[in-house]
Amino acid sequence: MRPGLDTQPSATTFDLEELVDRAWSGYVRVPHFQRDFRWTRADVARLFDSIVKGYPVGSLLLWVRPASKGKIHLGQLEIDAPQSDGAFWVVDGQQRVTSLANALHPASTHDSRFSLAYDLRTSQFTSQPAQIDPWIIPLPVIFDLQGVLTWFSKYPEISSHLHEATSVTKKLRQFNIPAYLVKQDDEAILRDIFDRMNNYGKRLSRAEIFSALFAGPEEGAGERLNISLIAEHINESFGFGIIDDDTVLRAILARRGPDPAREIRSEFSDESRRGTVEFPGEDRDAAYLAGEEALRLAVQFLQNVAGVPHFTFLTYRYLLVVLCRFFAHFPEPDIRSLQLMRRWYWRTTLAGPEIFKGSFTNAMRVLCSRIRKGDLIGSVDRLLEPVGRLDQPMPDLRRFRTNEAVGKMALCALWSINPRSPRSGQPYERSQLTEVLTDRPTAADAVRYIISQRIAPPEYRLWAANRIVVPNDFESVDEILGRLAQYPLDMEEDRWRDVLASHAITPSMAQFLADGDVSQFLRARQEALTVVFRDFLQKMAEWGFENTPPLSELIIPDDEEEDTDESS
Repeated sequence: MRPGLDTQPSATTFDLEELVDRAWSGYVRVPHFQRDFRWTRADVARLFDSIVKGYPVGSLLLWVRPASKGKIHLGQLEIDAPQSDGAFWVVDGQQRVTSLANALHPASTHDSRFSLAYDLRTSQFTSQPAQIDPWIIPLPVIFDLQGVLTWFSKYPEISSHLHEATSVTKKLRQFNIPAYLVKQDDEAILRDIFDRMNNYGKRLSRAEIFSALFAGPEEGAGERLNISLIAEHINESFGFGIIDDDTVLRAILARRGPDPAREIRSEFSDESRRGTVEFPGEDRDAAYLAGEEALRLAVQFLQNVAGVPHFTFLTYRYLLVVLCRFFAHFPEPDIRSLQLMRRWYWRTTLAGPEIFKGSFTNAMRVLCSRIRKGDLIGSVDRLLEPVGRLDQPMPDLRRFRTNEAVGKMALCALWSINPRSPRSGQPYERSQLTEVLTDRPTAADAVRYIISQRIAPPEYRLWAANRIVVPNDFESVDEILGRLAQYPLDMEEDRWRDVLASHAITPSMAQFLADGDVSQFLRARQEALTVVFRDFLQKMAEWGFENTPPLSELIIPDDEEEDTDESS
């Protein structure tokens, strides 16, 4: 039996100001076996709302132990941390501590998850606006009493709300957070506590278990590649968005073997691991590095060949896993093979997992098993075989949701016609999608309504015809409607027509908007979008074409021709 703690944890409390100051000074550390930060902006805002309302936010479990001097990362903060004989290592409460330290720091604007403010008009926490609004006070400002007084002296029109603002400041700074302090040298015991505490509530994900199992020693952890870092590197390089950790893990596993859902505890033990071992002797660091490279190639293919600009536009995540296995074994396929893989991706997307008995896991396993090292042509042929002659019906655009397969396919089609900003007339860049969708689970923040849902007839409210791709350009439905209904005075008419065309809108449809004929507009645009969608899918899936291999595979070498002639 594993021994327990030498002494009982001691109970204490920290006021929020003291805790945050310790974190900013480098005296709060996150053990490398901790799960990665995974809260969204909404989670962070809810935490601050609870604090201001005086709700309990749970206790912390802090491991008191020495810490060396050096640069550390806490969320998006980079801190020059001093050496300490008694630093606080967060065993339980990492999401809360990281949120508090980042959202209250002046550098919070660098990460949309932490860029929060307090809206005096609604008495709620919200995102910091792109431009200063006196009524919306950034969190780092309202956390600092002197900053609040300076803010109100600069904007006297909000002076009637000074008492509310200073009350929020006091509640934030003086909020007490209970904590248990544990002094224990055996890291294995702390891992055991961490595992048990996290499994009492929400279970650890497969990626979190894998990361903890193969984390390695604390020393040097900051220099080692990990699953979350791989996702960050991909986003930094391609603006693809943050791929979830479980998908990254499956990609790493798919590269190393045909079953990405296999048992992970013996992954780097060739003797005890079941199934095919394709990279014998490979350690964790080498697997992560090669897995990241395969993921890079797969994302490049999706963006540049398959027409999928962002992770939130990806219809099924398991297809990215299959692509990682493909590009791990065939990093430089010929142009024809890339074309066939594009067909495979879109035909399989349209078919859905139903052709593999309806299970995403089973579909992933079946498809990965068809990719075999050293056999590019055969692998492509085996992937295409289930969907080789399957002509799928046109998906129904009368139900458009950004979290459903049809909606994501439609978004790819809309992006393919190079949507332009109704404000500037310039085509949107992929980087703008990245900026607005960095930590978002769907593309909803980049898609707006043309007709307000208050006005749109109920039978048309879910139609794709009422949606437009606008990555963080307009704040209101009314503004979009106004600039689409008639060309604005600050834009040339030809450019305005280009803007309309880039959203599958004709001048006659715009006239329907100007006349207030909402139903006629939606019906006309739905027909236009159906054409755009059909043409896009035909271009990508290429129904009716033979899946012949590259021409080089059909050429018979001269010596083989001579042998044939002689034998005939």
